[in-house]
Amino acid sequence: MQKITHLETSAKKDIVIELVSEEDFKSITKAKYFFDWKKEKENLIYKLRIDGADEILGLMAIKHFEQEERCEIKLLSVSKENRGQNKKYKDIAENLIAFACREAVKNYAENACVSLFPKTELKSHYIEKYGMLDAGKQVFLEGISLFRLLKKNEL
Repeated sequence: MQKITHLETSAKKDIVIELVSEEDFKSITKAKYFFDWKKEKENLIYKLRIDGADEILGLMAIKHFEQEERCEIKLLSVSKENRGQNKKYKDIAENLIAFACREAVKNYAENACVSLFPKTELKSHYIEKYGMLDAGKQVFLEGISLFRLLKKNEL
């Protein structure tokens, strides 16, 4: 099972990543998750939560491009209290990206690719922290870089 780390205590917490339900949209506000997630309903929207808890700590919308053997992360966000220097938990975004990689491998095997269009100021962060490759406006993971991130997130 994947884990995130509570920064104050260094305790590792088991997480669950699953599809968002219609009921979840009642608690998914722009104030807490930075975007209007209802606009992403044409994509697959996943939530990350601590196993046994209801609170959503992170969200990710992905879209499959089967002919390209690629998943595109359309939107990715962690909850307001898990951003910046005073965040409660770390590795939320990384676990969501690794989940997208696992989904891509499930669907496209060794040809799997995961891409996203980062905000300009986050591009170098995705490259440095997650090993993403620069493709101009997009960054992506495939081949060795994708499997390296998956290996890092194995338990």
